Amino acid sequence: MGDYDIGLIGLAVMGQNLVLNMERNGFAVAVYNRTTSKAEAFVAAHPGKRLFLARTLEELAGALKRPRKVMIMVQAGRPVDLIIEQLKPLLEPGDVIIDGGNSYFKDTERRARELAQDGIRYLGTGISGGEEGALKGPSIMPGGDREAYELVEPIFTAIAAKAKDGQPCVTYIGPGGAGHYVKMVHNGIEYGNMQLIAEVYDVMHRGLGLSAAEMASIFSEWNREELASFLVEITADILTRIDDETGRPLVDVILDKAGQKGTGKWTSQDALDIGVATPTINAAVEARILSAYKDERVKASQVIPQPRRDYAGGRDEIINALRAALYASTICSYAQGMALLRAASREYEYNLNLSEIAAIWRAGCIIRADILDDMRAAFDRDPDLPNLLFDSKFRDEVVKCEPRWRRAIKAAIDLALPAPALSASLAYFDGYRSAHLPANLIQAQRDYFGAHTYERVDREGVFHTEWLET
Repeated sequence: MGDYDIGLIGLAVMGQNLVLNMERNGFAVAVYNRTTSKAEAFVAAHPGKRLFLARTLEELAGALKRPRKVMIMVQAGRPVDLIIEQLKPLLEPGDVIIDGGNSYFKDTERRARELAQDGIRYLGTGISGGEEGALKGPSIMPGGDREAYELVEPIFTAIAAKAKDGQPCVTYIGPGGAGHYVKMVHNGIEYGNMQLIAEVYDVMHRGLGLSAAEMASIFSEWNREELASFLVEITADILTRIDDETGRPLVDVILDKAGQKGTGKWTSQDALDIGVATPTINAAVEARILSAYKDERVKASQVIPQPRRDYAGGRDEIINALRAALYASTICSYAQGMALLRAASREYEYNLNLSEIAAIWRAGCIIRADILDDMRAAFDRDPDLPNLLFDSKFRDEVVKCEPRWRRAIKAAIDLALPAPALSASLAYFDGYRSAHLPANLIQAQRDYFGAHTYERVDREGVFHTEWLET
């Protein structure tokens, strides 16, 4: 019988910080890394802590209390499968494997089914908060075997971030791949919110000619009120940083090519698969893809005439409009993500509790924001709420923002500055509240060229018209 509470495989920065978080909260941790020297250096750098250096997976398994709990923190995809293949012969029925990476939810479901055949319990666990969150307290989204969660719940509760009311930002999400699905949607919302902030920054920077210091002050002010969030907070901080080499704002010397690891794309793909509109998130994914065409964009800028970007209106007026546009669009980003979770809950039988999900996103994670308290309250008032825009609080906020929201997007259009996520958010709002959309014409077109049939507004049934007269 071993003496260690949990084992962790994979000592990149996230893994190291989770280990330190667990140890600080009273748990003894056995660690393993494929490159043994990295594990040796990590343990040596933290003398006196309850850490066990396992040079082999056999040593790791032998060091753990039963039922064993092993957390995998390696790159998503094939590396996770390889670790599981090596680990499985060393475990017994009732032991628990936890995948804490950004795995695709369908991979998680496959692994859970395969491991269940050998009696091994599996948890696909979304962890958000980055390196700092892993060390000081992340938001944790575990899904899979319920009994497995109960075994690791004391550890997860201890290391999770704590919201302002003291509630740990962790809860059992649901069966199968539910935990990784919720993390995937979290990241989709993250993509949307980041793109919205970037577009507002672009209008202020290229459109209004504001300096980084001026924009930092604006974002800092916004972060004290309705837009208070981690992403707005760090945006203000980023804009104050000066590059040591050039003396310019650091943001101005960073290349405009946004990277991505796939979770935003997965969100869009699954939303399309199960029929949920997520245009803000989709626009953000596409904007990152377009940003990667850096060389082509530079060439295009040299051969396609460029407009003059001179904003003729009052500066304070447009800044106020941008604030409203960012707030309303952010609500739409969350609304789309939550609507996707509701649909996925039915599609995959996850039985998701949207109030609890909003609650565990209030601290630790990247999309943490004061607005999540209102979101939690909305789903408490009506657990069957189909969309946040039905809630009176969010409906009234967006309607109040609407005139300035439109003004901000018009300004971006007039300045020839792309604002795909802001525009998509407004189109989503306009479309969602519209009792009539032009899909009737689309149905007529489909019936014309493909005999796909249509329904009528005046009586029940399915109809087809012979559009071509012989």
